[in-house]
This record gives sequence, C-alpha cells and structure tokens, in this order.
Amino acid sequence: MGARTESHEEQKNSFSPVEVQKEASGNDKSVDDWLPISAERNAKWWYAAFHNVTAMVGAGVLSLPYAMSELGWGPGVVILILSWMITFFTLWQMVEMHEMVPGKRFDRYHELGQYAFGEKLGLWIVVPQQLICEVGVDIVYMVTGGTSLQKFYSTVTNGKSFKLTYFIMIFASCHFVLSFLPNFNSISVISLAAAVMSLSYSTIAWTASLAKGVQQDVQYGYIATTTPGTVFNFLSALGNVAFAYAGHNVVLEIQATIPSTPDNPSKKPMWRGVVFAYIIVAICYFPVAFIGYWMFGNAVQSDILISLSKPTWLIAVANMFVVIHVIGSYQIYAMPVFDMMESTLVKKLHFKPTFRLRFITRTSYVALTMFIAMTFPFFGALLGFFGGFAFAPTTYYLPCIMWLAIYKPKIFSLSWTINWICIILGILLTILAPIGGLRQIIVQASTYTFYS
Repeated sequence: MGARTESHEEQKNSFSPVEVQKEASGNDKSVDDWLPISAERNAKWWYAAFHNVTAMVGAGVLSLPYAMSELGWGPGVVILILSWMITFFTLWQMVEMHEMVPGKRFDRYHELGQYAFGEKLGLWIVVPQQLICEVGVDIVYMVTGGTSLQKFYSTVTNGKSFKLTYFIMIFASCHFVLSFLPNFNSISVISLAAAVMSLSYSTIAWTASLAKGVQQDVQYGYIATTTPGTVFNFLSALGNVAFAYAGHNVVLEIQATIPSTPDNPSKKPMWRGVVFAYIIVAICYFPVAFIGYWMFGNAVQSDILISLSKPTWLIAVANMFVVIHVIGSYQIYAMPVFDMMESTLVKKLHFKPTFRLRFITRTSYVALTMFIAMTFPFFGALLGFFGGFAFAPTTYYLPCIMWLAIYKPKIFSLSWTINWICIILGILLTILAPIGGLRQIIVQASTYTFYS
C-alpha cells in the first residue's frame, strides 16, 4: 500500500515528455515575446518602407559626389546604377527566402544562414559578418552624428566650436535613453522621422548645388596626382558606394514584424515597402551624386554640405536633419544586435529576461560604440573600409550564395547566371574596396591626436 501510494505521488509530481515539451515550448514563446525582433508582428507595409529607407539612406549619401570624383564620370555612373540594380535584386531574394519553408519564418539573418549552410556553419558564416556590419554602422553613425552636430554648432555660432569628442558624447547621450525602447515597432516614429529627414537633407544637397551652378574652372579629372594615389582613391570610393546599400543586414528582422498568413504571406506587404523604399533611395542617391559632382567637379568635399557653405541657415538645417536621421539609423541597426545579445544571454546562458539585463546589455553597447567612435573618428575612411569589408558580403553576394544553396537552379539558367555575376562582382568588391579605406585610415591616423 505504501509503495503504491509512493508510486502514485511520483506519477502526480512527474511530467510526461509531452508535458515537458509543452512547458519548454511555452517558455521559448514567452522569451520570444520579450526579444526585440519577435515581440510584435503587427507592422504594416509602410513600416517596412520607412524602416528600409532609414536603414539604407545613410549620411553616406552626402559623400557620393566625392566618391564620383574618385571614380570619374563613366565608371561612377555605371557603378552607382549597377549597385542599385544588384542590391535591389538581392533584397528581393531576402524577402522571398523569409518564408520559403511552409509554416516557418526566418526572422533573423543567421537563421536563414543556418538553413542554407547548416546549423553551425551558418552561424559562423553569417553572425560575424552581420555583427561587423551592424556594429560598424553604429560606430560610423556615432561619428556622423557628432560631426554633424559640430558643423551645426559651428555654423550657427559663426565658427566657434569644441572638440569633436564632446559632440560625439552629446549625440550618444540620447541613445542611452532610446535604446530602452523594446522592439522595432516601438521605434517606428523615430524611424519615420529619420526617413523624412534623409529625403529632406538629400533634396537640400542637390537643389542647393544646382542653385549654386557649375563652379568656375571646374575640373572632372582625378584628384590624386600619382597613379598609386588614384588607384587607392578609386578603391576607397568603391567602399563608399557599397556602404550606401546596407539595408540587407536588417531586412529579415524588419519583415519579422509584419503579420503573415497562408493567404497573405508577409512577403507581399514587405515587397511593396521595399519597392517604395528603393524608389526613395534612387531619388536621394542619384541627384546628389551626379548633380553634386557636376557642379563642383573634383573640388567637391567629402561631405557635399561643406562645399555648400551658403546659405548658412539652410546648411545648418541640413546638418540637423542629418543628426535626426542617424539617430533613427543607429537604432535600426542596434536592434538586431540587442536581439542577439539578449537571446544569447537568456536562451544559452539562462539569464532571466528582466529590465536589469536589458539595461546592462544595451547601455554597455551604446558606451562601446561611443568609445570607439571617439577614439577613431575617421568618417570617410571608415565608410570605405566597412563598406568593402563588411557590407559587400552581406549585401551583394551572400543572399545569392544562399539562394543557390537552397533553390539549386539549373546550371547556366538565367537565375544561376545572374547569381554568379553578382557573386563575382561582390567578391571583387570585398577584396578591393577595404584596401583603399584602410590606406586612408593609416594616412589620417599618422597625423591624428586621440580625442582631439
């Protein structure tokens, strides 16, 4: 009787494998509901549109006329338009692959990589590159935000200024607050404002250039006077162009916020948003690049707003628009990093999903990117280096490799051929572009004083 009672108690207090599985599944769901990427799935197609504009149109658009001066008219026009077409194609691939498996969504870039290359190999291929991209962008945007604040202050105070370090700290201060917004949907207003600002300052840049007219004695030859200098500048400009098309690193995470059903999969509203976003990208990039270079030639500055010193009030407004835009862009690129950190800490290291954990991880991340930006504030060189080294793989050819690995199109078919062309061009960009950017970093570092 005692044995029977004990056995009954054991059965009462134990769980069947099915019950354990249900409990584990419930815990995973509660964690997913807490994580930034998978917390809410009620976004509309226009959310995808302005999130993608904010992610894509960075302050790097203002450096495109300078990139044109290093590339030259013919190569510059071809490279800019070809990059737009290739990245539009690879972005379509990402949107399609998000729900290629019925009933499953690849909410994160590395999840798609794991499906394409295997559980472990996919992580090692995707995660390092994605982290370099997203952290790299946030470092560059720390520099960009600080530099634009400094230019704004200098413009409105007739030349007075402080160390760039202080302005980077001021820019970072808002992110110590904004970083506690829990997920993509919670930063929608910030992202919308950033998208509007990007279109605004791009329009100011090319219309003010057009109003200024073609400068006297304008020249369109290469800036460098030596062949090695010309080659290195050309390579660095390739990186600047690659940096301009960086939205692929967050596109799956953006699509994850859109609801999906068998009758209305998320790729439909997502693709509508992407098409709208890429039209805005073209409206921002091409007029700024081509008109800016046409008006100033090889005398154009690395930031077109510097060449446009007047009207003073308009340049001040444009710089403040840049600040607002990169505030939103920083948050867009930081959110997947927050998701990676919090997911690892909760799911792998078994920390409790609490506000304290979120406070420590996100504050530490903002502080780290601020510190690196204050230490190495080489804006143009960072664009070239990160553009080639980090963005070319995840933007130009990694989606193509995954497409070939998953769908296995027939050899020499149209799909197979287009993908391999993108892969070859992307690999060349990855190899060549960082060389120019790294050289510029070395040259600038030789005369740089830390925290000046």
